[in-house]
Amino acid sequence: MRLRTAQGKLKVEHSIIDGLRPALEALLKQRPEIRSVIPGVIRPVRDARGKLRVRVTTPTPTGWKLLAFASGARQEVFVNTSLDRDQLQGVLNRFGEFAGM
Repeated sequence: MRLRTAQGKLKVEHSIIDGLRPALEALLKQRPEIRSVIPGVIRPVRDARGKLRVRVTTPTPTGWKLLAFASGARQEVFVNTSLDRDQLQGVLNRFGEFAGM
């Protein structure tokens, strides 16, 4: 399956949970250190109510894996970046679209 791209950095193979796509697009515009974002599989969970929450979880060879929670679902998001864990979490915490974190 070919990847559909938005602005060359947001690669979409799966659906994206409510509220995450516009937040990721805005984040990519403001942070040049983030080379690409690839949303992964969505799974239902009980504790994902309220505003969108995103947290940095696991290092990958090219960056970090994030978990996004909203609308009763959890989605893995892979970020290709040179930022370290604390820097990336700080960017997410300061970024207005992720206010519920």
